[in-house]
Amino acid sequence: MTNRLLIPCLLLMLVSGGLTRLSAADPTVYPMAVFPFQQRGVGNSDLGEQVTVLLTAELLEHPELYLVEREDLTKILDEQTLNVSGMVDPNSATKVGQLTGARILVAGSVLETNDKLYVVAKVIGTETSRVLGASVKGKMDGDLDDLAGNLAKKVARTVIDRGHELIADPPPRMDRIADLKKAVGNQRLPDLSIDVRERHVGQTTIDPAAETELTLYSTEVGFRVLEAREGKQNDADVLLIGEAISEYAARHGDLVSVKARLEVKAVDQESGQVIAIDREVAIGVDLTEQIAGKSALQHAAASIASRLLPKLVKPKHPNKKKKN
Repeated sequence: MTNRLLIPCLLLMLVSGGLTRLSAADPTVYPMAVFPFQQRGVGNSDLGEQVTVLLTAELLEHPELYLVEREDLTKILDEQTLNVSGMVDPNSATKVGQLTGARILVAGSVLETNDKLYVVAKVIGTETSRVLGASVKGKMDGDLDDLAGNLAKKVARTVIDRGHELIADPPPRMDRIADLKKAVGNQRLPDLSIDVRERHVGQTTIDPAAETELTLYSTEVGFRVLEAREGKQNDADVLLIGEAISEYAARHGDLVSVKARLEVKAVDQESGQVIAIDREVAIGVDLTEQIAGKSALQHAAASIASRLLPKLVKPKHPNKKKKN
């Protein structure tokens, strides 16, 4: 590894303990996504939508919660052909969490029966698949604002008091590396070239957090990483090409949350074939915007490395010639 990447790697290793404490099983800020509530029974067909909008607005008032933008959520649901009923499925919940950064999902339904109105919410952990509940009831001619406000208080209290049951501790780096070493076994590992273009919206990027983290995982597992910016990428068997973007999300008292997105594509150098594509969205929380952004990208890169690196292992042709 060159000195250009060695120093950022060491810095990330030194500060990672402090960064992960803010996003571990008991974080200060909980990234959440609220799904459209389903309408059941007869009556106003827009009732589910109204409850969703009011609930979201009420939850935004809680500084302990960070809500994924509704437009981003809708886009992900459309791309993945998921719906509200599918959110209870563990695989669907995990996928949505991976693509939006949400660690907790809120979905539910509005039920009209006789002159009563029941609103039931499911609070789902995207990492643990654990499901908790909250519900309220009122009269059909009652104030919907009050009903949504009461539900928001119950949901927020459930998340704040029992969030540790919904969110999993991120595995330590050494545990991830140990699992990766088991996954690749004694097979021959291809030489890699890693090139991730990184930027933080509105600020200068000092060092490449995502590329550094991917390089660290690759080298620790046993891959040889050739420096792309020194013209050695032509000697690599597999190119890891990516883009990383982070941007300010919200302020929560003294803390700042930053949303980061990382996309990585693995390409076989000889054939030009795309071996795998992966992406991850993560939310970082810290005292400064820059550190929160690096924390989020570091988390996203670690998650992608865990899924992507085992897919790169395959026997190399003994007579394969390197490109000049």
